[in-house]
Amino acid sequence: MRPTFRALASYLEPGTPTGLTGLWTHKTPRSTLLYLYSTTLNRLQSIPETSLYRQSVEATTKHRMGLVEKIVPPGYEEWTSKAKELMRKYPHQFEAASDRIDGSGARTYKFGNRVFVVGIEHDTGDVRSQEWNGESQVGSNDPIIDAAEHQNINDEKLQWEDEPQLTAEQ
Repeated sequence: MRPTFRALASYLEPGTPTGLTGLWTHKTPRSTLLYLYSTTLNRLQSIPETSLYRQSVEATTKHRMGLVEKIVPPGYEEWTSKAKELMRKYPHQFEAASDRIDGSGARTYKFGNRVFVVGIEHDTGDVRSQEWNGESQVGSNDPIIDAAEHQNINDEKLQWEDEPQLTAEQ
């Protein structure tokens, strides 16, 4: 029954099975692939141009990057304009990876004429795994966290939309 639903779906939702054991769908596959290919090309710059390894990896990566760039999901232009507006409106949110108390944030990377925003979300964890012995905790044991909570440093949370999903035809 699952293969039928997968065939009828207009797109695969993030986190659903792909039909391959242990392989789940990614939240933002296109932008992640473009980021990984860009970082690969950037790191290849440290290898001499005459190296056969660099030439072959560079050719393969550029070819794959071209294939990914050709396929654009519907609504991508609107999403791009919204993302650029958010980056212009809140530039401080994209400067450091861990400026929030809980460790979440975003970092901006530039490779050539491309800009990538890599987000880090704080995992709250499973509350069932936390042990509680019945004592009430008055405050945290970390004075830096206490000071930041009292001063409300970087308290605003930015709502970032993920890149539009590719359709099943793409």
